[in-house]
Amino acid sequence: MAALLEINHLTIELITQHGYRAYVKNMSLKINKGECVALVGESGSGKTLTALGILQLLPNFSRVSWQSQVLYQEKNILDYSEKKMQMLRGKEIAIVFQDAMSAFNAVKTIGWQMNEVLLRHTRLSAFERQQKIIALLNEVGIQEPQRCAESYAHQLSGGQRQRAMIAMALAGEPTLLIADEPTTAVDVKVQQQIVELIKKIQKERHMTVLFISHDLRIVRQMADRLYVMQQGQLVETNTVKDFFIGANEKYSQQLIKAVLPFNARREALKEKNCVLAVEGLKLYFPIRKGVFRRKVGDVKAVDDVNFEIFKGETVALMGDSGSGKTTTGKTILQLIKPTAGKIVFSGLDLSIQKAADLRKLRANLQIVFQDPFSATNPRMLVGDIIAEGLDALHKVNSRAERQKKIDYLLEQVELPKEAQTRYPHEFSGGQRQRICIARALALQPQLLILDEPTSALDVTIQLQILTLLEKLQEQHQLSYLLITHDLGVVAYLAHRVLVMREGRIVKQCSVTECVEEMADPKPHPMQRGALPESFQRPF
Repeated sequence: MAALLEINHLTIELITQHGYRAYVKNMSLKINKGECVALVGESGSGKTLTALGILQLLPNFSRVSWQSQVLYQEKNILDYSEKKMQMLRGKEIAIVFQDAMSAFNAVKTIGWQMNEVLLRHTRLSAFERQQKIIALLNEVGIQEPQRCAESYAHQLSGGQRQRAMIAMALAGEPTLLIADEPTTAVDVKVQQQIVELIKKIQKERHMTVLFISHDLRIVRQMADRLYVMQQGQLVETNTVKDFFIGANEKYSQQLIKAVLPFNARREALKEKNCVLAVEGLKLYFPIRKGVFRRKVGDVKAVDDVNFEIFKGETVALMGDSGSGKTTTGKTILQLIKPTAGKIVFSGLDLSIQKAADLRKLRANLQIVFQDPFSATNPRMLVGDIIAEGLDALHKVNSRAERQKKIDYLLEQVELPKEAQTRYPHEFSGGQRQRICIARALALQPQLLILDEPTSALDVTIQLQILTLLEKLQEQHQLSYLLITHDLGVVAYLAHRVLVMREGRIVKQCSVTECVEEMADPKPHPMQRGALPESFQRPF
């Protein structure tokens, strides 16, 4: 039986300062109808580039070698015209992008964009299309589908945007779904919902899935077979079962070993110098209806939040997507003005500071955003992005000092020095996140707000970044507010955990207590001060 999708000798080259360079080299794979095949590897290994090559969505400065073939139902779609590809995309082959914010049209509502897919690829009436949109949004776990359909992408949380992206990809009922890191931006509970949703839809519709991910735990649940890529080349193909029993290649074995272990609970901090105190923090958004837009209520995004962060401490803020975690972080930084409450940093209430004074204080408070693509200026070189804060606050005295600082920060986040002469779009999602981390660390802040700092990174780079953050904290007594849904990251880096739901802190607990309660399956009996072996060795 012929494969639904077959790639033969795919080579994709991108132009560089020294001419064309191959970033995908002689790649070949097969996916049979009804099968789920995973494509795994480090950031920058060519996974996403392969997916874009299938759909002819490669950038203009790229080229595909003449001997390359992408056979869909035994037809080479690399020979298709753009008009023919437009009819294929969405209807036959759909894709869920990793970066939902940049994938959505910022000036159109979510419902408008989903309706566009249905209008092009179905014969449903206007009423039926609206009903279909609500049903799809509800199916992917969005609690208020009507509000989501009427919202713009920037009005949704990262997790809600990703779920809406999945709903839009499913709208045309495709035969082949390419899922490029579909669970990266969502919390643990929603991750499982999305995995179960894709598996359910795959079974019911006999849909075929190409699943691109660096999360081996999810790959193990989802895929039948997998392909491992390293530096643009295929290094191993195997069944998922045999891969985890005994991977053939050394690189594959390293990927398995690099899955983050759960560490034991940290020892209590010796010094309790308060760096940040949040008291009665509230942020309400008015709900307006009618011709005169009268206020009829409030959306309580943050509702009476109280907590403290001490010098050298990492406090993790956990919760479902849309619970208010990221909004709390932005409000602390005064990127959004609070409705009420105090935010006391180093003895000063940030909510009443003048703009000039707040600008100086921001050198000591930095943030790493969840979405690295929208957090960087696409027109600026990476070196200028990293040095942006240094230049604005006059933290360096000469070009030589500035250059030395940039080189040091790039080295710390495992990027080559040559990266400073390139633009953000030339990097993978994980590499862009490392650029953002380097920029945040440039000003040597006292408090760093980490909004899902490793969600876009593969397992090997996750550990490097967390090790770096831990090292910097020990050297400089940095304080972190860690916003995440990843229990492994919490167990590695955090001292205390705050659980947030519907804008409120509903629980404060230790790391061990959090892991015991939230992890599934339930942990085995454990000794005091240590986590169960089942979490230390997840495979």
